[in-house]
Amino acid sequence: MFDSDPTYLVTAVVLGYLLGSIPFGLLLTRMVGLGDVRDIGSGSIGATNVLRTGSKLLALLTLALDSGKGAAAALAACYLAPSLAPVAAVAAVVGHLFPVWLRFDGGKGVATTLGALVILSWPVGLATGLTWLLCAVIFRISSLSSLSSIALSPAFAWYLSEPPVTIAAAILAVFVWYRHKQNIQRLLARKEPKIGKKK
Repeated sequence: MFDSDPTYLVTAVVLGYLLGSIPFGLLLTRMVGLGDVRDIGSGSIGATNVLRTGSKLLALLTLALDSGKGAAAALAACYLAPSLAPVAAVAAVVGHLFPVWLRFDGGKGVATTLGALVILSWPVGLATGLTWLLCAVIFRISSLSSLSSIALSPAFAWYLSEPPVTIAAAILAVFVWYRHKQNIQRLLARKEPKIGKKK
């Protein structure tokens, strides 16, 4: 019954965005004295670029926290009004991609998207995550794995979930692909670094 109240819609969007905008990769690397992660590799604040600092633990923590904030946004919306969970999920990813604290220049959004998808529909999140893992094992290129898995997520949602999740997955795929535009150029030029390698 709360779904039609605009107050809940605004709350879901604002809460989702603020959760998503927390730059865990940047905060963690600074906390341990590794400086600004944006100064190395791709300049992203995500787990793949954190891995280029040489710390697998920090990269794993960044992955978990970035996934967690997408999941937390969707989960909070589920309690507020279940139909707003896809809205909060999209807002969280937008917050990660364009955080106000970093002049709207954030990460690539893959981990946050996966975390959100797990809450929206765990079969969709699982299928998307397994696709990423399979591509990573075969090709060893994070961006290719991300682009492939996120591109397929709307199809997974169409088969495994409900229309709102399919729409959210499609919107997220557009945003994530947009943020990977430089990676796409490097992939086409065969210059994209492999996982764990410095750019």
